[in-house]
Amino acid sequence: MGLYNVFDIAGSSMSAQSVRLNTVASNLANADVVSSTEAGVYRSRQPVFQAVMDALNGDGSGVSNHSTPSVRVAGVVESNATARKEYQPDHPLANEKGYIFKSNVNSIEEMANMMAASRSYQNNVEVFNTTKQMLIKTLNMGR
Repeated sequence: MGLYNVFDIAGSSMSAQSVRLNTVASNLANADVVSSTEAGVYRSRQPVFQAVMDALNGDGSGVSNHSTPSVRVAGVVESNATARKEYQPDHPLANEKGYIFKSNVNSIEEMANMMAASRSYQNNVEVFNTTKQMLIKTLNMGR
């Protein structure tokens, strides 16, 4: 694996963590959503990451002597945890029995998830910058 592949790996990871941060932001924005039915309430979403090995060589032949690992988002899954049910007969969205359904988003877990994604993104930025500095120093050795 060449030094230039580090840019691809760090870049793909930064892109995946960006999706993770956007998903957390969406979950936090919808944490207090209320519905009159359990089926209509917002449910927490989480991205699913997948490690990918590139099979294509630089010439496009499809034959590879080496592989470049990367990270991609395979999809975003919705939580199947039950929605919170509260008795509030005066609420405008209360059903005929007086219940409302609240999102299953746990704000504390989402904040911890946001911090982890942010740290991971920062670490990949550091990998990117360190690799760039190493390449610059290598080029300067030839002067």
